[in-house]
Amino acid sequence: MALLNNKQKTVLFNPLSKNNPVIVQVLGICSALAVTAKLEPALVMGISVTAVLAFANVIISLLRNTIPTSIRIIVQLVVVAALVIIVDQVLKAYNYEVSKQLSVFIGLIITNCILMGRLEAFALGNKPWPSFLDGIGNGLGYMIILVIVATVRELLGSGTLLGFPIIPKSFYAAGYENNGLMILPPMALITVACIIWVHRSRNKELQEKNN
Repeated sequence: MALLNNKQKTVLFNPLSKNNPVIVQVLGICSALAVTAKLEPALVMGISVTAVLAFANVIISLLRNTIPTSIRIIVQLVVVAALVIIVDQVLKAYNYEVSKQLSVFIGLIITNCILMGRLEAFALGNKPWPSFLDGIGNGLGYMIILVIVATVRELLGSGTLLGFPIIPKSFYAAGYENNGLMILPPMALITVACIIWVHRSRNKELQEKNN
């Protein structure tokens, strides 16, 4: 018996490209711009969002038949906040330097549009296993974009990846210089825009039809 049927595969893999939460749904842009000057914090942020989203989806799915409609948003926020606090404490305990780099952005996972959108649109109407897959898929889709943007910005802006020098010293001796503009916030927006442009040029069905 296959672990995933076709519908579950769609739920898991669609957010990686065709229905990516950042470049297709344009959600979670703020953190994508704010934490991508270096690859390490971008990776940690992506993993954190994936973990919170997956477990929040499962918890809300388990509670979906008992949550009164009038307070569902409050319940969702409480669940997400509890998970974010756990993630924040784990980061402070095991990777304090990255925790300092991410600063308030870990706490702002609570208000991330991707989380609230998936809890509302999917977890409240589906069983725990599909909800878990949806959380993993959307979290990974978000992380992929963060990793791409951070890789480009750190490599071109600092000449490093994960803090390790990548550009050979001979390049610098020949006159190569790091592009300091790449580590500034506006370049994150431009890099994301370039990714959206490439993605939509390769997926014609995502392009808006001209009336």
